[in-house]
Amino acid sequence: MTSSFSTIRIDLGETDETGETGRCRMPMGLDIVVSGEAPAELPGAGRPYPARRAHRLVARDSGEYLFVGIRGGSGALGPRQPEDVFLGPGDICFYDAHGPATLDFPERFRMKVFLVPYESLGLDAADVARLAGTPVPRVSRLGSLLSPFLSELADTASSSLPPVGELLAWNAVNVLATLATERLGRDAIATPDARTPLRTRILEFIDLHLTDEDLSPETIAGAHHISARYLHRLFQDEGTTVGRWIQRRRLEECRRDLMIRARGGRTIAAVANRWGFMSATHFSRVFRAAYGMSPSEWRDTVGRATPTGHR
Repeated sequence: MTSSFSTIRIDLGETDETGETGRCRMPMGLDIVVSGEAPAELPGAGRPYPARRAHRLVARDSGEYLFVGIRGGSGALGPRQPEDVFLGPGDICFYDAHGPATLDFPERFRMKVFLVPYESLGLDAADVARLAGTPVPRVSRLGSLLSPFLSELADTASSSLPPVGELLAWNAVNVLATLATERLGRDAIATPDARTPLRTRILEFIDLHLTDEDLSPETIAGAHHISARYLHRLFQDEGTTVGRWIQRRRLEECRRDLMIRARGGRTIAAVANRWGFMSATHFSRVFRAAYGMSPSEWRDTVGRATPTGHR
C-alpha cells in the first residue's frame, strides 16, 4: 500500500522576515524549520494565549541551536518560568509554540526547530507549560547523544523520499518524547508509551464511525494526519491489525444489538448492515468464527433466556 503522505520541502528562497529559509512538513504532525542567519523569532502555531507569562531565551555565542516547539495544550500558566533562560550552542530547548518567548541572541546564529503536537509526545496539555523554557544542555549525557542526531535529521529530512521521511519522523517524535519524559522527571518505564494518546483518539474515532461503510485504514489515518503505514504499525505493536479491530468492534455491537432486539422485529441482515457488514453471508461466517454459533443461534439463545416483557 502506498502512503498518502510525503515529505514536503517548502523553500522560502531568501530568508524571510522571520528568518526561515525552509520548512519541512512531515507525517505525525511534525514540521521541521531550518533558519538562515539571525532569525528574528521562533516559529509559532497561531495566536498566543494572552495571559501566558513571557520569558526570554538568551545566548551569547554564535552557532547552531535546537528548539522543540510544542503545539496545543490548555493554555494554563503552569509553574512560574524563569525570566531568562540561558542557552549555549547545541542545546535543545522546549518552548510553547503558542507562547511569547523572545530571543536575545547574537547577530549571527542558526536554529533548527521541531514543531510537534503535544499529544504525539505522550504529554498532557498541562505538561506544555512545565516544559516551556526547559533546555537540554549539549554537554549533558542526553544532549551529547541527541543534539547531533536531531541536527543531522533536520538536514536529511528535506531530501528524503516518503518511506524514509516517514521513518525519520517516527524516530524524531520518539526521541523528542524521550527528552520530554526526562525533562519532566518521570520514570520512563512508568510513563505511558508516547503513542498511547494518539492510539486512544484513534480507537474513539473508530467507535464513532463503526456504522460508516467506508471506514478504512486510509480514512482513519487521514483524519489523524498520519500515514496508513504508521497507523498499521500502531496496531501491530498491540498484536492486532486495523481491520481486525474494526471487525471485532462491529461484531461486538452486532451481538449486543441482537441480544437487545431478540424479541424485536429487526432482522439479522438489518443489524449487520447497520454496523457496516454489507454481506449477510460474510457476517454469518465471521460471527460464527468469533462466537462459536451463528447470529440466529445467538439471537434464539438470548431470546429464550430473556423474560417476556423485558426490554
